[in-house]
Amino acid sequence: MNVEKLFIFLPPSLVEFVENYKPDKGCKSRSQVIEEALELLRNRELEAAYREASAEVDNDWDVTVADGLTDETW
Repeated sequence: MNVEKLFIFLPPSLVEFVENYKPDKGCKSRSQVIEEALELLRNRELEAAYREASAEVDNDWDVTVADGLTDETW
């Protein structure tokens, strides 16, 4: 895996959280904890984007696609 080195500054309370989270959840490093946190953040953003996209669906489309057919017709 290709990785880049970053330097970040965190308040002591978050450093303490990372240090406590690491052994509790079986993470091997601080980087692994931060990586998991960023994946969760990315997933949250994707879920919000999917919700927004699904809200843009035209309800008339469902009526048109159904075209009066029911499951029994098949």
